[in-house]
Amino acid sequence: MMGVDQVVPGFREQFPQAILDAGEFRGERILVLRPADVLPACHFLRDHPSLAYDVCIFVSIVDQLEADLLFGGDASDSRSTRFVAVYQLYSLAHRRRLRLQVPLAGDAPTVDSVTSVWSAADWHEREAFDLFGVHFRGHPEMRRILLPHDWAGHPLRKDYALGAEPVQFTVNPDDPALASLGTQTMDAPSLEADVPPWFSGGQDTFIINMGPQHPATHGVLRVVVELDGERIVHAAPDIGHLHSGFEKTAEHRTYQQFASYPSRMDYVAGMSNDLAYVLAVEKLLAAQVPPRADVIRVILLELQRLAAHLIWIGTQTLDLSGTIHALLQYAFREREMILDIFEMVCGARITTNYFTAGGLRWDVPPAFPRAVREFVDWFDKRLKEYKVMLADNPVYRSRLEGVAVIAPEQAIGLGCTGPMLRGCGIAYDVRRAAPYCGYETYDFDVPTQPRGDAHARFKVRMAEMRQCTRIIRQGLDKLAKIGPGPVKDPDRKISLPPRKELDTSMEAVIHHFKLVTEGFSPPVGEVYASVENPKGELGFYLVSDGGPRPYRCKIRGPSFSNISALRYMAPGSMFSDIVAMIGSIDITLGEVDR
Repeated sequence: MMGVDQVVPGFREQFPQAILDAGEFRGERILVLRPADVLPACHFLRDHPSLAYDVCIFVSIVDQLEADLLFGGDASDSRSTRFVAVYQLYSLAHRRRLRLQVPLAGDAPTVDSVTSVWSAADWHEREAFDLFGVHFRGHPEMRRILLPHDWAGHPLRKDYALGAEPVQFTVNPDDPALASLGTQTMDAPSLEADVPPWFSGGQDTFIINMGPQHPATHGVLRVVVELDGERIVHAAPDIGHLHSGFEKTAEHRTYQQFASYPSRMDYVAGMSNDLAYVLAVEKLLAAQVPPRADVIRVILLELQRLAAHLIWIGTQTLDLSGTIHALLQYAFREREMILDIFEMVCGARITTNYFTAGGLRWDVPPAFPRAVREFVDWFDKRLKEYKVMLADNPVYRSRLEGVAVIAPEQAIGLGCTGPMLRGCGIAYDVRRAAPYCGYETYDFDVPTQPRGDAHARFKVRMAEMRQCTRIIRQGLDKLAKIGPGPVKDPDRKISLPPRKELDTSMEAVIHHFKLVTEGFSPPVGEVYASVENPKGELGFYLVSDGGPRPYRCKIRGPSFSNISALRYMAPGSMFSDIVAMIGSIDITLGEVDR
């Protein structure tokens, strides 16, 4: 264990009684604090120049009902500290991460809210209350965020059974309760509108719903809008209509089994989602990924970034009626070429499941380098055409310039990442801040724009696509230089043995049988790993109890934090600008709701 002064220099002098423990695991710094000191400690961590932890990546909870993992104590009395609040922080100035743990006593614990320190904690604390039942004292809107307000229980608690949701279609199909399925048998009274408490509700304003069926919300997103004429007074995103329980499911699947789930959250960027989870598992295992596998990963990730940005540029221009409708067809033409490459590599186009702990499932085919190089040569020409169509288009620019403005300080406080943050002039990119897959060896720029509006985000994404092809070409050169070689960790306790070994080695057969039937078991510990998803920072926080399944899996999605900024960028704008705002954020609701 590291000393406190090594983890957070100068912290002990300021808070001598606050620290319960400090340590490090897999290079990640961890500080355990008393609940009473959370709020002043967080202010200190943010405001002290030598620390400057100005970004709250996520706030979550670990339920220790079944294992005493994060906070040391008497295992026989683990319920006294059943819940542990976890705060993942990042310092933009010093490029370092810190994780805080706060043990909470009782079955209905309360801890001070840190929304006054980081605005990003608002939604994360609401999610923790919704799924775990932990109350955050002083939170401005302590109510559910994903589940209906009348939902019974808190699903991510360990004593909440998997499949315990109170809906009729989970019972036996012969049950009499399903006899009238499909017919209206109960009264359907008009319920009072679910309106945020901070709306003004004045007589000179009115409230309307946009979504959750509106095509421009890019999924089942409801936006509650308070209007004064056509001018927005307040706007509140209402999420949770697509909540799928990915985190609960992860606790009941082996590490290998859950590897096929992440690409189904943000199905527009499946490769990026898969890698974020795989990196976290590899960190737990201390797996060794061969250089060839890392280079192939980078090439595929940048192709996936292009495919995701193509979906964005095509749908956004379609949303902004009156610009260029045909661009959607052009964007899908290029995207189909990328998906053809994915299919060549792994047989799938969207939910690929090609990355695995320790490397790749198998090597790329011989035709891969040529196909990729031909595509990037083609795409560079097409990207110039996109710029000609949009960059100086007066209609397109009028719908974006000065719309959806957010200040850099607001974006940092809200935990915005990706083009949302870089469009405010902040050059934060996980590929630079916490490199993975060898990104530190590639020469590329991190595009930024200072204005913080929807047009700035357009310019950032256009520049990013140019950087993608630049990185891909470097990857192809590296791949040729490395030549043929392994693409998996040689440790047979992590990677399946090659098929040919099963014919000659009984040991290989045993390894294969154990991995398929039981899976691997990482050591006890906790890690956070993230990637620069096309929408921002996508991270997985995994807690291992030494078994073959994650004890806790927290997914930090970029869209979840980015869409929360709508509340701050909408007031004062025209109602018609809501479409441009959502399009400029670029969200996928499967990842928001998880």
